[in-house]
Amino acid sequence: MLENRNMTYRIFPGMLPKNNVRSVKDYPDVLLKNLMALSNRQKSNPNVVLLTPGIYNSAYFEHTTLARLMGIELVEGRDLVVDNAKVYMKTTAGLKQVDVIYRRVDDEFLDPLVFNPTSILGVSGIYYAYRQGNVAIVNAPGNGVADDKAVYPYVPQMIKYYLNEEPILKTVPTYNMDNPAHFEEVFKNVNRMVIKKTNESGGYGMLMGNSADEKQVEEYKKEVIKSPRHFIAQPIINLSSVPCFINGKIQPRRVDLRPFALYGPQGIEIVPGGLTRVALREGSLVVNSSQGGGSKDTWVLG
Repeated sequence: MLENRNMTYRIFPGMLPKNNVRSVKDYPDVLLKNLMALSNRQKSNPNVVLLTPGIYNSAYFEHTTLARLMGIELVEGRDLVVDNAKVYMKTTAGLKQVDVIYRRVDDEFLDPLVFNPTSILGVSGIYYAYRQGNVAIVNAPGNGVADDKAVYPYVPQMIKYYLNEEPILKTVPTYNMDNPAHFEEVFKNVNRMVIKKTNESGGYGMLMGNSADEKQVEEYKKEVIKSPRHFIAQPIINLSSVPCFINGKIQPRRVDLRPFALYGPQGIEIVPGGLTRVALREGSLVVNSSQGGGSKDTWVLG
């Protein structure tokens, strides 16, 4: 989002002010403010760090950019140590206690004493320090359940149950493949369906029924039968399209929108922009960057 906006300013410097486009540059400041507010120690300037898996991670560029813009240390697991249930950062002046960790390391690799014992990306003992309340970790371990595709079918009921409200936005109909009736319905209309693995992201492990041949469908069906609870299915949605300048001419490409919402002590703050993800391959509905997708600057007008 931030890089796309910088690029727009460089190429069309006068267009944004002229169209009264709202700024997104405050995002790092709002993020830092929310992180600092989570410190358990009563300090005016708590020590916040960004924990990255390292240079081989596909989002490392994002980690370095955010750390720089927030003015906080970018650390790897080897830069941290736990002592007496507190987390410390190694510095040239000695150990410095860490109050808040903005983690970009998956749960599985966060603490080899609790999760994957072979992990060298996390910190031994960090989960115990977190449970003792001596360090805040964002996002909290286990919060990925809210982002799990297997939970998605129940979101309308969750809104009704917890908030006693009807959903404002409609959700895409979602079928659990461990339901025999759903399984039959999906494969009867597979040419209109997309089937996804619940534990995959980035556009991996999907079957787009409208572009798969009979052999691909049969092979995928065997995988679903082996472990149906690890799959969901949805009708293929024709995403909106926008003009893109590709190979010297304007062509339509499909897009979706990823908004940025920050939840902190001040409530939920929505960044007045977002990431418009673009399926750059002609005819494709897959916008994920890992599948060759791109992105565009997103304007919210004042």
